[in-house]
Amino acid sequence: MVKSFSQGQSRNTSRREFLTTSAALAGTVVAGSLGIDRAAHAAGSDVIKIGLIGCGGRGSGAAVNAMNAGEDVRLVAMADIFEDRLKVARERIQKMKPDQVAVDDDHCFVGFDAYQKVIDSGIDVLLIAATSHFHPVMFKAAIDAGKHVFCEKPHGLDVPGLKVSMAACEEARKKNLCVVSGLCWRYDVAVRETMKRIQDGAIGDIIAIQENYLTAPYICRARKPEWNEFEYQMQNWYHFNWLSGDQTSQQLIHSIDKASWAMGDVPPVKAFGLGGRQVCLDPIYGDQFDHHSVVYEYENGVRVFAHCRDIPNCNNTTSDIILGTKGRAIMPVRCRIEGENEWQFRGKKPSMYDNEHKELFEAIRAGKTINNGDYMVTSTMLGILAQMVCYTGKEITWEQAMQSKLDFSLERYDWDAEAPIKPDADGRYATAMPGITEFV
Repeated sequence: MVKSFSQGQSRNTSRREFLTTSAALAGTVVAGSLGIDRAAHAAGSDVIKIGLIGCGGRGSGAAVNAMNAGEDVRLVAMADIFEDRLKVARERIQKMKPDQVAVDDDHCFVGFDAYQKVIDSGIDVLLIAATSHFHPVMFKAAIDAGKHVFCEKPHGLDVPGLKVSMAACEEARKKNLCVVSGLCWRYDVAVRETMKRIQDGAIGDIIAIQENYLTAPYICRARKPEWNEFEYQMQNWYHFNWLSGDQTSQQLIHSIDKASWAMGDVPPVKAFGLGGRQVCLDPIYGDQFDHHSVVYEYENGVRVFAHCRDIPNCNNTTSDIILGTKGRAIMPVRCRIEGENEWQFRGKKPSMYDNEHKELFEAIRAGKTINNGDYMVTSTMLGILAQMVCYTGKEITWEQAMQSKLDFSLERYDWDAEAPIKPDADGRYATAMPGITEFV
């Protein structure tokens, strides 16, 4: 992959400018008309060709979700940096969707430049579910090439990368290209109904929000002797900050996305937090924290309290508790409202993963655009800010955070490339130290 994070790096984005950009994107959810070539799908006679980048479990799942959106959806190209992962995924997906998978050997691409080969292979829609580090550059390349995009979260691990995604969202709006984010709870019908009731005043004015994403460590891959340091970190990428952004960007992001939704997707004024690495000291856990707690303060005085933990053998829960002057809303399991306006969702609940693709492909067929840029950049930045305040121990304003120069991108991507962090003599990786680690 060619390093291409330069676009947008020098752009100074204030909170006001961020809100203006988000508002513009919000207006494009179902607006505009597509060119004749894309609108032709509305007749239902054309095949919609999709390409997949990232052939792990989430990528394979996204491909199936996309094909569940209609028999006219065909998977025709796949890419991964690991050939064995691609082969296994193609076989697995083909068994599940034998009539909709047409991925020939010459449309299986391997390597750090494989994403561009998928984009150039004649597809209509790109599904991005690769290692998170690469999301912005892949997203930008797809929009530059005129492709509709489904992109898994997060949409950047640092501010320079996020600004690349922000610019791509704006460009997609200009080109009437559809952009759907993997922040999947936005497409859950029960959560949507609960949020609508909150916004209609069912719990009164919001006083505070508590977000919990407490679970065990996610997908740990042990080192193999044939792997060099760079390959090991790529294989075990969930546990290295330069590749995943810690669990604030991988897991907690889903929870704070719902909090942001309830708050109207307006960025907070500032945040502070605490966290550390207490239990998960084995080198397999990389350089990340195993617990985080973050407090976001909004202009109207509301505070969001967000907690994330990845430690084995502990109580696990994922919950959203939104406190209001007339009651409280509880999500995402058994979505309900308690207080003056008692209510519980009792309707059918289709897969939110299917639903996000269903709405994407319905928009493409109808010649409409759907652009999730209004919230995908805000929620991604909330995850980045969470890591900043927990790692440094400092209170950081949104304005300050948006000027961060920390950049995880590398000059070169290849199997003999230098890993950006190295283990010590005991095989462990140094992690951030609050009060010592500086905000950059």
